[in-house]
Amino acid sequence: MATMVSSAGGLLAMLNESHPMLKFHALSNLNTFVDYFWPEISTSVPIIESLYEDEEFDQRQRQLAALLVSKVFYYLGELNDSLSYALGAGPLFDVSEDSDYVHTLLAKAIDEYASLKSRAAESNDEALVDPRLEAIVERMLDKCIVDGRYQQAMGMAVECRRLDKLEEAITRSDNVHGTLSYCINISHSFINRREYRREVLRCLVKVYQKLPSPDYLSICQCLMFLDEPEGVASILEKLLRSDNKDDALLAFQIAFDLVENEHQAFLLNVRDRLSNPKSQPSESVQPGNSDPDSAQNENPGASEDVEMTDGSRALTGRLLDMDPNEALYAERLTKIKGILSGETSIQLTLQFLYSHNKSDLLILKTIKQSVEMRNSVCHSATIYANAIMHAGTTVDTFLRENLDWLSRATNWAKFSATAGLGVIHRGHLQQGRSLMAPYLPQSGAGGGGSPYSEGGALYALGLIHANHGEGIKQFLRDSLRSTNVEVIQHGACLGLGLAALGTADEDIYDDIKNVLYTDSAVAGEAAGISMGLLMVGTASEKASEMLTYAHETQHEKIIRGLALGIALTVYGREEEADTLIEQMTRDQDPILRYGGMYALALAYQGTANNKAIRQLLHFAVSDVSDDVRRTAVLALGFVLYSEPEQTPRIVSLLSESYNPHVRYGAALAVGISCAGTGLSEAISLLEPLTSDVVDFVRQGALIAMAMVMVQISETSDSRVGTFRRQLEKIILDKHEDTMSKMGAILASGILDAGGRNVTIRLLSKTKHDKVTAVVGLAVFSQFWYWYPLIYFVSLSFSPTAFIGLNYDLKVPTFEFLSHAKPSLFEYPRPTTVPSATSTVKLPTAVLSTSAKAKARAKKEAEQKVNTEKSAGTESSSSAGQSSGKGKSAAEKDGDSMQVDSPSEKKAEPEASFEILTNPARVVPAQEKFIKFLEESRYVPVKLAPSGFVLLRDLRPTEPEVLSLTDAPSSTTASSPAGGGSATGQQSAASSAMAVDEEPQPPQAFEYTS
Repeated sequence: MATMVSSAGGLLAMLNESHPMLKFHALSNLNTFVDYFWPEISTSVPIIESLYEDEEFDQRQRQLAALLVSKVFYYLGELNDSLSYALGAGPLFDVSEDSDYVHTLLAKAIDEYASLKSRAAESNDEALVDPRLEAIVERMLDKCIVDGRYQQAMGMAVECRRLDKLEEAITRSDNVHGTLSYCINISHSFINRREYRREVLRCLVKVYQKLPSPDYLSICQCLMFLDEPEGVASILEKLLRSDNKDDALLAFQIAFDLVENEHQAFLLNVRDRLSNPKSQPSESVQPGNSDPDSAQNENPGASEDVEMTDGSRALTGRLLDMDPNEALYAERLTKIKGILSGETSIQLTLQFLYSHNKSDLLILKTIKQSVEMRNSVCHSATIYANAIMHAGTTVDTFLRENLDWLSRATNWAKFSATAGLGVIHRGHLQQGRSLMAPYLPQSGAGGGGSPYSEGGALYALGLIHANHGEGIKQFLRDSLRSTNVEVIQHGACLGLGLAALGTADEDIYDDIKNVLYTDSAVAGEAAGISMGLLMVGTASEKASEMLTYAHETQHEKIIRGLALGIALTVYGREEEADTLIEQMTRDQDPILRYGGMYALALAYQGTANNKAIRQLLHFAVSDVSDDVRRTAVLALGFVLYSEPEQTPRIVSLLSESYNPHVRYGAALAVGISCAGTGLSEAISLLEPLTSDVVDFVRQGALIAMAMVMVQISETSDSRVGTFRRQLEKIILDKHEDTMSKMGAILASGILDAGGRNVTIRLLSKTKHDKVTAVVGLAVFSQFWYWYPLIYFVSLSFSPTAFIGLNYDLKVPTFEFLSHAKPSLFEYPRPTTVPSATSTVKLPTAVLSTSAKAKARAKKEAEQKVNTEKSAGTESSSSAGQSSGKGKSAAEKDGDSMQVDSPSEKKAEPEASFEILTNPARVVPAQEKFIKFLEESRYVPVKLAPSGFVLLRDLRPTEPEVLSLTDAPSSTTASSPAGGGSATGQQSAASSAMAVDEEPQPPQAFEYTS
């Protein structure tokens, strides 16, 4: 229209004409001017509405009227009315038009549709959706798919619960694998309801299986979420039976990835569903592959050193009469059963932690000397710190050197000291029993030792076999039945709960229940926790019977144990747990409300669910009991650990609360959710709390800070060094109060945990939650009431290692690149004895300067060796991480190479990368710098920067060089290759490695330039 219009008055007057053509002309013109004249048109909306409702009017004209009204309402800000008229406009409302009006209404339509669908899903009835609304949403989805905006289409389809469209978007996308993994991420991070998430994953599995080359790693992760062991078993079997060696490698890789998620019951289920190899004379195979464990259970006295290895040998013996394909399958089956039962990975981890152990005994020495003898709390804390520092390394030098000092521990301190051996030898499955033999309850001739050390030893066995207790369950059950001393019952219950974690074994449950019903406070507390451990995540109806008993009993300890136990049963059940949570949080008894907070934390662990966060924040500021408030804040850490950046922001105000309990909770919440991340905001939030006015807040802040800083080096954040010095100052300060001293001692243990080779991880690399780790930290946070529970923290440790394995599951020597300065991720330097404390008689004080010179000289020597070793490659930078690291601690202190000019070399700039040798320590922050070398002999099956990675051998004909042969002296013989029953008979004394032994001479090798 060429003419300029200054008012819509004329056109509006036309609407009152009787002739339909005039009305139509007016409507179509008003529609073009509506953007400018909507204030004028808005006065005539009733007239236009009546045209839309007029039956005699032509269909197209009525739709035009609807569109006009819709636009006017849009400008008036009435989006609901605007949307309902836009739906009336039918095809005239053009989805592809690029205007604010269309964009806003589409967003409104999608939100409306999504909320209708999700409300319907929550109340389980059919959604009453306006078909016109549905048509618009479908038009929008199709447009996205046609335009190639697949991620948008998938996001909308997921929100609108249209799985059919989701499937279409994925299958039509250009990079199906990428799209699928994007989708898996969405389903974990954005879908709040567990039921719906499972539907989405089922849909994804369906799409995966239709692909020509399915990504089995991801499918099995999905199936694990859906708890479908049959699916996983059939995929593994298909891969194992394949002729291609790479398929078998992939099967092993899947098994390792599943083991990393630590879901014991599921893994055993998969293992038992793998079919046995067929053979001609069928009866001859039977004895070979009946599970070696079952034979053990019938004879509880059978030494546990006859683990998997014997079964596998029996199998290979019988392979002669099978056809070659079955024989190949049988051999692979033995390997994969070893992986699924967790033995292979535990064995390798043990070897890695032992050979790379870098713990600093001097720190412990300093702590021990500065702690007063009379102060039993600090005495125990030192023992805890030692156990945590050497978790899983099997190095108990400190205990052996200080036996008389240790023997001062009495009663429960004795219990903890004995249990600490379990943490140090965690995963030492072959010798677990024989190591603890001196302390275990002696059968027959009435109790020999003190009940405290016997109870501690049973707890230690549980810690050694945590989440992998097939070999030891029976023994612990017998010990539990045959005693009525409450201390031993306490230890046996905790041990059983740990060993049978999540297996929901009815018989064990009944044994523990009998202990609970004796109504003894000490045993009852452990029984309550251990029921929870046993039933973790099963949401079984046992919870209600535990709740009833908690109401009947008079003992606070039992109520607290049960409250935590009930919380553990609903682990990860999200909205299914709501009724139980509601019941607990409304209880009169503060201890049960306290359990309710844990239930909220564990049911919604890692989901960052808004509803759960809202509830917890509400309790954190409104409950009358300090305990409940503290726990409510602490629980936020568990809900948010999948998004650690959020936690400091959410609890920052609570960390300044006037109530010390809330401040303590805030500190631990940050510690739990940001563990091992070294997040700058987390450290800034904790710093002021470490010098709080209240002693227990300082304790919590020190422990939390250590959790956040575990495996962060001083070079990458200078505050780590400051914190280490602060700990030392607190420990050495005579006037510091016991609470914060204990916190500092534990913190120095956690900082250097597991020989400085472990970090605290609650999520596996596939973003699945690690059951054991989360449960471990939940029970650890109970140490407020009961110190021995500190040891549960060791369950959350995962080794920061890259362990590459070949087809035989051995560790070949293989080099790869860490593309960052070595100093960013190196081990902290060993401490030196300060000369000031010369009053205490020390074995020859070493001045810090000479120690530095020594360290420098040693580094140079190592560099020389390395340059020769890798002649040609520029690996002079690998001095920090060369394989020369696995030397024993004795050598570290005792070597004094006098090199005259340590200062000459100082000016050399630091290399910008380093070559790491398999197995290597790769800390979480380093993972993004890991690169695999192009012309390497081995290629990883999946590109993972750490964890267990299977390597494809590109030159299978050449001989392989294996590393990681320096296992703990007692396990070398019993590594999966050789049968280890003989070594078990060595005395327990020789099985713990003395750190002062000389290292083994190197293997014979040919030198090639």
